[in-house]
Amino acid sequence: MANISHIPKLPIPSSLLGSEVGSFTEYTVTQRMPAIARKVIAENNFSSEINTSLENLAKELPAGYVQSLLNKTAVDFSAWNTYLELYKGQRWLDVPWFFAETYFFRLILEITNYFRPGVSQGVDPFELQKSQSLEASLDSIILLCDRANNWLNNSQLKGESNQTALIALLYFALWGNRVDLSLWSASETDRSRFDIQTQLAHILVNDASQVTELLINSQGGRIDFVVDNAGFELVCDLCLVDFLLSSGLANRVYLHLKPHPTFVSDAMIKDVHYTTSFLAATGNQQLTSFTQRLQDNIASERLVLSEDYFWTSPLAFWEIPNYLKNELANASLVIVKGDANYRRLLGDRHWNFTTNIADIVCYLPVPMVALRTLKSEVAVGLKPEVIEKVAKSDSSWLTNGQWGVIQYCSVKHF
Repeated sequence: MANISHIPKLPIPSSLLGSEVGSFTEYTVTQRMPAIARKVIAENNFSSEINTSLENLAKELPAGYVQSLLNKTAVDFSAWNTYLELYKGQRWLDVPWFFAETYFFRLILEITNYFRPGVSQGVDPFELQKSQSLEASLDSIILLCDRANNWLNNSQLKGESNQTALIALLYFALWGNRVDLSLWSASETDRSRFDIQTQLAHILVNDASQVTELLINSQGGRIDFVVDNAGFELVCDLCLVDFLLSSGLANRVYLHLKPHPTFVSDAMIKDVHYTTSFLAATGNQQLTSFTQRLQDNIASERLVLSEDYFWTSPLAFWEIPNYLKNELANASLVIVKGDANYRRLLGDRHWNFTTNIADIVCYLPVPMVALRTLKSEVAVGLKPEVIEKVAKSDSSWLTNGQWGVIQYCSVKHF
């Protein structure tokens, strides 16, 4: 293993804060987070006492102060107590945004008694949204699995067909949170044709060919996948995983999932099982063969479903515990999915957009690819001319989820 740094090579800039007037961070803390708390009330049958506490949380976010956890029996209580030390007595708007968001979701679980014995223990307050998004995207899932099964059948041809399928599956994994609004060609008569050309214009950094080259050259290795959302996005990720395992490009894949509900739609181990069961129950032949392979791979431990409280902590990626870092070091490639995981990679800091990403993620022990649609004011590795062009064409390019990056770093980059 190369001699890896424990922190970024560069001076670490300041954190994003909710107090930055007119920023997306301010909008999130004052508007989006209160709306999420109120949606939890609307979508669940919690007691009036719980609902009152959720409403109080919603009201205090725009101008109030960070509160402490009370349930000392929760597994992560002492860890959160330590994280909170720095921010006691501070306003939600004045603490780092990544801390504010991760702690907000942890507080929702505290309020809804997720960790306490009783009727609410283990109840996912975002269950309805997860299941509805999966059901709503069923047509798209069938089209995707049909296409993925065809790619798999052709993969014995090796060579170009593998590369083409891998690149397309990377694009699906990248854009998975957009369901079928822009993934398919405009022609209603041929919605199974993935409109790659349209999507290419919206990828600001595209290292897909380097990623596929690594995967094809290191056949039979282990791939670690830091997962983002449940729903259609998870299905897109699982299609990529299925192809890697079934084509022999990977011997084993580890999915790193959240140990408890967070960020509304983030995927947990239960969401993987629910997704495979839901798709299998449709009786659709394409989905049945896809889910059977997934279930067989889970049973044989070629597909390992893993969870860790680091993924729901407010820590930057470079603060990863040694045991987890050593686990990732066994991989040929770590795939980091989604906006929140990307923010963790960069410590959710005010890096210059042109900063070389390899100088930040040099703490990683193995090659990494970030698949991320931009939904926050954090970005690196962009060329000045790309920034200028996209800023002219779309004033909300950093936050509206319409732009993406596939950013690859090999160990030699570090």
